[in-house]
Amino acid sequence: MTELDQLLTSGRDAFARRDWTAAERDFREAAGLAPLPADDLAALSDSRWWLGDVPAALAGAEELYRRLTAAGDRTGAGMTAIELALRWGTRGDLAMASGWLSRARRSLEGLAAQPAYGYLRYMEASMTMDFDGDPGQAAGAASELDAQSRSCRDPALACFGRVLSGLALARAGNVDAAFRQLDEAMLPVLAGEVPAEWGGDIYCTVIHLCHSLGDYARMRAWTGALGRWTSGVSSTFVYAHVTRVHELQLLSAEGEWDVVISEIGPLSERLAGAHGWMAGAGFCELGDILRLRGDAAGARRAYARARESGVDPQPGEALLLAAEGRSAEALDCLVRSLGEGSPLDRARLLLSATKTALTAGMPGLAEAYCSELEQTASRYASPGFTAWAAEARARLLLSAGSHTAALEALGTAIRIYRSQRARHGIATAHELLALCRLGLGQGDAAAADRATALAIYRGLGAGPDARRLAGPLPGGLTAREAEVLALVSRGASNRDVAAALVLSEKTVGRHLANIFAKIGVTSRTGAAGWARENRLA
Repeated sequence: MTELDQLLTSGRDAFARRDWTAAERDFREAAGLAPLPADDLAALSDSRWWLGDVPAALAGAEELYRRLTAAGDRTGAGMTAIELALRWGTRGDLAMASGWLSRARRSLEGLAAQPAYGYLRYMEASMTMDFDGDPGQAAGAASELDAQSRSCRDPALACFGRVLSGLALARAGNVDAAFRQLDEAMLPVLAGEVPAEWGGDIYCTVIHLCHSLGDYARMRAWTGALGRWTSGVSSTFVYAHVTRVHELQLLSAEGEWDVVISEIGPLSERLAGAHGWMAGAGFCELGDILRLRGDAAGARRAYARARESGVDPQPGEALLLAAEGRSAEALDCLVRSLGEGSPLDRARLLLSATKTALTAGMPGLAEAYCSELEQTASRYASPGFTAWAAEARARLLLSAGSHTAALEALGTAIRIYRSQRARHGIATAHELLALCRLGLGQGDAAAADRATALAIYRGLGAGPDARRLAGPLPGGLTAREAEVLALVSRGASNRDVAAALVLSEKTVGRHLANIFAKIGVTSRTGAAGWARENRLA
């Protein structure tokens, strides 16, 4: 057996067992000896994709398309063009994706019925629904794909049909029926009957839908399923990283902000050239945490990276402006984004729009936004939407002095926030509950709610929120000293505190000495105990 034959044989074996590193090496070395056969060139491109070498993967697939076109293999060229459209779309370049779909249509035009037509129909319907939000075409394409699946005997097409049907139902407001379709769609993916790249894209699409709906319970279930599926496909690239971003989004909701901050920025940077909209989602999550922690400059940088990745960083950017007292500018940003989105897109902006309109002294506009959010929540029966709508209504009622009605609305919000493990939402609801109880003359209950909100804010490191509620700090501590003490109480070293607060270790040591003197302790353990007793940790 020649060296070339040996390399091709070992590369094919490695590819079959999903050892992408070995497959890429063997095929690359074989390509240095002679032009690769078309199937091996495709395998080399796929291996590079799974390893994260996106430019090389795209270049290899484009070379394959040219070679198949020159050889008159229109079916192979058409399918390669469709796969290139998927990769460019995943990367976030929808113009390139659309261009490759046009090439696929030209390659396949006039050929007999075959599975490639189904893949093309699925891509076209998905992109159309993303662009205009109209579920009608997707529902029609779903029926076509179901019929094509039977005639072509390709289970992947039946899967695509159910995905489109589920997405169409979700956009139409029939969420439970939508997820029944989507659950069924995953059966052929789990059975290995759908090409891995397409299966991963379906997982991401469904998890993104869960996140858009604010349905963290469903998102946890689907993210766990994606993690199990990914472990059998590739631990090296796109879907392993995407799984972790989704996990970090959930951890962010649960209040594990230190973990999220440490990982999500670098992870999003690694995804930026390969999975643009997922990278953008990660940057938005980072920006939101930094904003809530009072790092306006860091939040702006994160939001700017999200925008560069093709993701609108609202409502985060607007809330950053509002926190700086620039409510009119914040409202302008939200109005622009609201004008560009589907009902699902608008829903995630409407609570922030309601709050900002109230701050800007425009109660009529706030009422309009709140009413739309309530209608959307009723239509989609989403727990996230329902909680946001209840909070928005409570804010309007509080502004009008209707404390009893606001109390009832907040009961709904806090119940859902707890079930969704949305920690900052729970704190916000307790803060609003305190205002309700004060208005009703329930001073002790108001103090308890206020203390609960403050404890959660401090635990999260949400400095601006905590300072707003705290008033004078116990022990005569300054706000900076309280931040240092909170971190030390959670086990942070002086170096950790310095890194978190952008201070020198010498300055941290000086703060600690002042803290010990003010509160009358001589050790970090004593300081931590004092902090817990005084709700600073």
